[in-house]
Amino acid sequence: MSITIATSNVNGVRAAARKDVGTWVSAKVPDVWCMQEVRAPQSAIDPIFDDFADRYVTQGKIKKPEDLFRVNDICEIKGRAGVALLTTLPVLETRIGLPGLSEPVDTGRWIEADVKTPDGHVLTVICIYVHSGMADDALKMKQKFRFLDTMMGRLEDLRDEAAKGGRQAVLCGDFNIAHTPIDIKNAKANVTHAGFMPSERVYIDKWLDDLDYVDVMRDLAGDIQGPYTWWSQRGRAFDNNVGWRLDYQFATPEFAETAQGFTIDKASSYDTRWSDHAALEVTYKV
Repeated sequence: MSITIATSNVNGVRAAARKDVGTWVSAKVPDVWCMQEVRAPQSAIDPIFDDFADRYVTQGKIKKPEDLFRVNDICEIKGRAGVALLTTLPVLETRIGLPGLSEPVDTGRWIEADVKTPDGHVLTVICIYVHSGMADDALKMKQKFRFLDTMMGRLEDLRDEAAKGGRQAVLCGDFNIAHTPIDIKNAKANVTHAGFMPSERVYIDKWLDDLDYVDVMRDLAGDIQGPYTWWSQRGRAFDNNVGWRLDYQFATPEFAETAQGFTIDKASSYDTRWSDHAALEVTYKV
């Protein structure tokens, strides 16, 4: 038996709905769906999620709309961030916010859900939206590094629990960091830009080398160029595939070993995109 976990930066869930994200939902109906940059009030989120639930019913994934579990966190700063997690799996517990951070700019960026897999194991799924940062804005970079530093502590806790035979974990989201030169089209031109500075990339090194997390997509794809998950809206970046890999699934080793394959749902054309990101889906055998 397998489950599919998807992560996607929707670049505003209301805009994504207008651009027909529903067609993607009907085609994919992932068992777990982590969303970033929801950027909407609850009154706008609820009817859109209701539509998603109806599509899950139509596709036979669930029996009734209430069977699609939904949890979201709205950023305290209007129009920014916002994360959500939808799943058809039983949810035992949810936790909102990255422990240790409480400033408004850090809200709408972290959700944890303990879900029960079909084989009865408990898996912690974390939906994450890391600050984008801006190289020439010291405050924005300070906020990003503070978030990443605080993440290290929580990732250590999750790693330790998994290593002792407890819950495995998978971190899904837009991390706003391209890890290595094969994760970005124009590496040399971007080493001084937020998202590819060595001071940012070293965090992923630590997650992989010191904490033993696995970059699931890269582990499956091997050392090939790309594939990318984000393309600038400017120029012809999408058409020319001048992209960045910013969206990841990082898993504890035991769970990572169950990964069977991945898909990056890049739209067929610029005008059919429902976000400037493409959804990353990974299928795990459980």
